[in-house]
Amino acid sequence: MTTLYFTEEHEWIAVDGDVATVGITDFAQGQLGDVVFVEVPDAGKAVSKGKEAAVVESVKAASDVYSPVSGTVTEGNQALVDDPALVNRDPEGEGWFFKVQISGTGDLDGLMDKAAYDAFVASL
Repeated sequence: MTTLYFTEEHEWIAVDGDVATVGITDFAQGQLGDVVFVEVPDAGKAVSKGKEAAVVESVKAASDVYSPVSGTVTEGNQALVDDPALVNRDPEGEGWFFKVQISGTGDLDGLMDKAAYDAFVASL
């Protein structure tokens, strides 16, 4: 079973066991505008909760994508490198950035569920 969480930096994380898929939310891609470049981490890279893991650049700005958990990257989404606009078309689906083997489930504490995230976005 997959559980979905969100961060205040507008990343989503879909957790299935000890593997998580990370991307940016529809809200985030809407704020960025047309995405023109994406840099994803390589498999085997160690990532830390709250630290930069990927880069997304749009016609408006460049932004870091932070890892919501600590662990080891198992896969970067090469489809995004080839077609950065995939982030705009399907940010919470095929536009994912990377998958990570979670080192500790305690990292999930403090992340928001969908209802809490929607309330957070509405307050911005």
